[in-house]
Amino acid sequence: MAELSALVPLLADRKLEFDNSNNRPILQTLAKLVVKSLIWVVFIIWVATIFFLPTEFVQKLLSNWIKTTQGSIFGVTGSIFLGFSAPILAIAILACIYVAFFSRENFERNNYKFPRYRLWTFPVLVSGPFGVVSAAELIGIVIFSAYVLWSLAAYVLQINSAIERYSLTLKEKRLLMLEIIGLRLGLIGLFCLAFLFLPIARGSILLRMTDIPFEQATRYHVWLGHLTMAIFTLHGLFYVIAWAIQGRLLQQILEWRDIGVANLAGVISLSAGLLMWVTSLRPVRRAYFEVFFYTHQLYVIFVVFLALHVGDFVFSFAAGAIFLFILDRFLRFCQSRTTVDVVSAACRPCGTVELILSKPPRLHYNALSFIFLQVRELSWLQWHPFSVSSSPLDGKHHLSILIKVLGKWTEKLRDIINSVSDNHQNDLSSKLKLITVSVEGPYGHEVPYHLMYENLILVAGGIGVSPFFAILSDILHLSSEGKSCSPKNILVIWAVKKSLELSLLSTVDAQSICPSFSDKLHLEIQTYVTQELEPPLEDGRFNEKMDCPPLLISSSNLMSCLVGTGHKVWAGIYVLVSTIGFIVFYGLLELYYIKPFQVVAWWYRGLLFTLCMVASVVILGAIVIFFWNKWEMKSSSNDSWMTSDNEKKSLLNHNIFGTGDKKENLSSVQTIQYGTRPDFRAIFSSYAEQMGHINVGVIVCGPPGLQSSVARECRYQNIRGKWNHPIFHFNSHSFDL
Repeated sequence: MAELSALVPLLADRKLEFDNSNNRPILQTLAKLVVKSLIWVVFIIWVATIFFLPTEFVQKLLSNWIKTTQGSIFGVTGSIFLGFSAPILAIAILACIYVAFFSRENFERNNYKFPRYRLWTFPVLVSGPFGVVSAAELIGIVIFSAYVLWSLAAYVLQINSAIERYSLTLKEKRLLMLEIIGLRLGLIGLFCLAFLFLPIARGSILLRMTDIPFEQATRYHVWLGHLTMAIFTLHGLFYVIAWAIQGRLLQQILEWRDIGVANLAGVISLSAGLLMWVTSLRPVRRAYFEVFFYTHQLYVIFVVFLALHVGDFVFSFAAGAIFLFILDRFLRFCQSRTTVDVVSAACRPCGTVELILSKPPRLHYNALSFIFLQVRELSWLQWHPFSVSSSPLDGKHHLSILIKVLGKWTEKLRDIINSVSDNHQNDLSSKLKLITVSVEGPYGHEVPYHLMYENLILVAGGIGVSPFFAILSDILHLSSEGKSCSPKNILVIWAVKKSLELSLLSTVDAQSICPSFSDKLHLEIQTYVTQELEPPLEDGRFNEKMDCPPLLISSSNLMSCLVGTGHKVWAGIYVLVSTIGFIVFYGLLELYYIKPFQVVAWWYRGLLFTLCMVASVVILGAIVIFFWNKWEMKSSSNDSWMTSDNEKKSLLNHNIFGTGDKKENLSSVQTIQYGTRPDFRAIFSSYAEQMGHINVGVIVCGPPGLQSSVARECRYQNIRGKWNHPIFHFNSHSFDL
């Protein structure tokens, strides 16, 4: 029986013990240090070059660099690409090596043993246009703001000094000033565009190396999107004003030059960008999500016509980051073509849909992961993010998600499940067959950071408790195995509107995972029912009897392992081969077409450059993906799809019976208060008095108001608390699209 357990191989694969790093071989430690140092050196040089480009010193260096290297087959385009795009591609390749061979599988809790502040988990701003902002994020915002203001000021001074050398009329000086400032704003916007594309690549190797989860990176994409589009809008506006004053506005807008920028292409690109920008504003996005989603696909028009507008060598300033995005997008496209079997689909009485999806044993993920879900019966284009509610230790053949019915898409999903359940009671398998599901992900932290803390406070609002079920299940599994890495003190603060939602606690079968878990960890669940003044008849502690679809004993449609937490070595090969292919393709194009046929049109060269980027990924990257899939299929064939007795029993109990009546389950450690909201000041102050000077990890999943309230309290306790009180480390796990 032990050999068939779904838990044993997963515990072995995850290697969650906090081993002493001194046991690591010296050569391995040295190699890791070399790779990490190279990444930092390349990154610092790249950022410094961009930051100080407005200075005459760096501009002279760039001019000398172009003169020295433009004699290669790549010409000026190659010189600029090597200086501004190659560094980020080099960092990506080094990141592949780092993640593949030196990833933090054995991480040390010693780093979190002694209480101290950390930039990433110390909330500085808790409200405003940016939401909750940590100290590290504030530093990033200040640096970007300083770069834009400094660059603009430096360019204005240079332009003014240069114009004064010529004998021009005041009107001519002003017109020239407007056009040159517009030109420099375009260059600043290109550099911001490079950073804009880095965080939006969901499965990016850079995000995996820095352990920044995609839901957090999405915030940075939003911030950079506003900044980039504001700069590009000013870029176009300055030119429009100058042309209007000269009385040749329409002529200039429609102009499409061969030598120089193609103005009409720029107008088309900016128009697409403005449409994406307006529909992505929070009020529009929240009210008309489908409009936001579909208009955001205009990024293809935006990028292609940008390349046509500026030509190949100017486009090379931002091409590296865009190429990494293309790599990620094609990989996600390949993964999304696979349909995934639905092991179980059920509608809970509290208005929540639960889906249990099949996955291959080799696909690993951590608690607090996201997946993007597509249901083709609802839409072929829409993908929606959901937190994974199951622990990777619950079973190696499945994962589950809980979906709150809130909008049209989720209402249609619920109706499909309910209608099939009503019409096909004698043929339950049809319930699963009528839902065609595709999955992207899972995405999340490279390491389970919730295990870094011995003390956890989990704050959830409504369905925001879903990812915390994965955490609790994770910790219960590890506690039952006697693992030393699991947290010891856990406080869950959960606010719901109606007591009907309390039955979601039955999702975690604590009794079967870890009998007598209260002997191994201190777990307390404080629940607040805000819109009911008194408990209903059953006090919210009832079993959810659900219609249970059959369990799949065999499956041919499994989740793809290509992205998210995909195989590190294959991911590195994919990046390396595609990057080399892009360089080779463009070199051959220059050698056998552009130079022999004297192709000089900027817009056409920009188009050819973009096609080379796409072709290297679609052709050579596809070859790597083909062999990657073959390898995955061969590896998965060694693991027959046969759920262990423990896993099968767990799924049956999970689907058919509630567990609220058992003595040692989560309801036994739950307290419920009606008609009130959590008083975070009182809760955190009481907790601080009891725990002493320790590190406490605070993870929040819920609406922006809840995040702000908890962040404000963490900041208050850290700044005004006593010296012997805990340090609260704020972490947000809320995906806001």
